[in-house]
Amino acid sequence: MNIIRAKEIASLPDMAKVTLNGVPVYIQHVDEKNETARVFPIDEPQNERTVSIRQLQEER
Repeated sequence: MNIIRAKEIASLPDMAKVTLNGVPVYIQHVDEKNETARVFPIDEPQNERTVSIRQLQEER
């Protein structure tokens, strides 16, 4: 995924289908400078972590 699309998804009122290693995640915040995103698995909001935006995949 690219930074622009990650930012778009993070700002959407509805959840987009985004995965990290096959696990559905919610993008909470995008850091353009470091090209990272704060994400958490949809069913585990307590497991928030920072990952490279390139690791995220948008399911269509």
